[in-house]
Amino acid sequence: MPDPSADNPFAVLGLTPDYRIDRDAIERAYRTRLANAHPDAGGSEIDPSTLNQARAILLDDEQRAIVLLDLLGGPGASECKDLPDGFLMQMMMQRQEIEEAIESGGEAEREDWEQWGVQQRREHREQVASMFEKLDVQPDPESLRAIRVQLNAWRYIERLIEQLDPEYDPARADFRD
Repeated sequence: MPDPSADNPFAVLGLTPDYRIDRDAIERAYRTRLANAHPDAGGSEIDPSTLNQARAILLDDEQRAIVLLDLLGGPGASECKDLPDGFLMQMMMQRQEIEEAIESGGEAEREDWEQWGVQQRREHREQVASMFEKLDVQPDPESLRAIRVQLNAWRYIERLIEQLDPEYDPARADFRD
């Protein structure tokens, strides 16, 4: 029978769910669990691939936020597709500006816009972190929904960054929903 905690990367690595978890703590927990899973150490019931997946999720800020929101009972991306007010219109105008700038300025413009995207990612990451910190012990549905809305906007920025990459191939894009 599959272990239900395998769906919770925090539990897999024996960590307390927290958005601002220290990357070194994730690595230490991962190495400890991986060493304990080795057959020479008596092995554990946790498959190393499950440990690898848990580590990868927790090291990815966006994926960690998605998992934490799910653990708190927040809506998934398929349940709430909302974006912050005015965000979509702003992004449509931004995309047009980006396309025009890249057409006229080439690689230097593309790099500038890529840096802009990275800064936007940073801002969304900090907003989400702040929103998690402000949650009560029993978070209300509206606060959890607000985090989902911010995560949806963050995902939009991630797509934009992917598309600004000169190696971008839409056939290989990973648009996580």
